[in-house]
Amino acid sequence: MAETTAHSDEVTREEASELLQELAREVHTEGTAAVRVGNKVLTLSPPSAVEYGIEVEERSPMLGGDRETITVTLEWEIDETES
Repeated sequence: MAETTAHSDEVTREEASELLQELAREVHTEGTAAVRVGNKVLTLSPPSAVEYGIEVEERSPMLGGDRETITVTLEWEIDETES
């Protein structure tokens, strides 16, 4: 069963950068990664190689106003033998 935890908030560019750097530090370290999602901390187990994806969407004013979105995805299979 899939379980999703999501959070969104409006932050300054500096705060957004700090949140991304915090996530990067957690993914960079060996072992588990403590990932903050709002007021919750999830413990994840990324392996040494992960799938990385990035998508940028630019909407024109004709589609409801100017808006730009960046979506970064990290994905991996969980190794059940290490649990």
